[in-house]
Amino acid sequence: MTSDPSGGGNGLDGRDETANERADRNWEELLQELRVMQTGTQILTGFLLAVAFQPRFTDMDALQRDLYVVLVALAAVATILALAPVGMHRALFGRRRKPELVRIAARIVRIDLVVIGALTIGVTTLIIDFTVNRVAGIIALVAALVLVTALWAALPRIMRGSAHARGAAAE
Repeated sequence: MTSDPSGGGNGLDGRDETANERADRNWEELLQELRVMQTGTQILTGFLLAVAFQPRFTDMDALQRDLYVVLVALAAVATILALAPVGMHRALFGRRRKPELVRIAARIVRIDLVVIGALTIGVTTLIIDFTVNRVAGIIALVAALVLVTALWAALPRIMRGSAHARGAAAE
């Protein structure tokens, strides 16, 4: 069985689908990912917006306030990125451009994951820095950075490598 780069017919993944069917399936998968990402982003954004109206907000030092402003900006960027594929779909609906839409939306989702990762790490750092101390905040920053890198970058790379090794061993 050979892979069809157009996405149609008997690909290596065992699916027998046309390019349009593959684009439809991939679009649905992207929408599911976006739903999860939007929920997490909404929770973090809500938290950040509520912080500014808390009495202790004025107790933040300059570094904490600067980090807060950066995090609010990241939350806005994450929201905009998560909504971009939906806006693109509306603009391109019915124009037979779904494969292109899926390709571009997938790139936007990858960028949004980086932004959400930075947002999550930053919020964790801010909370620990403010509630415990600066050293604990830095430790939280490093730990969260290592965890996100391990789970979102290293683990998939390891899994791709082991799948490739299994495929080579089967030949």
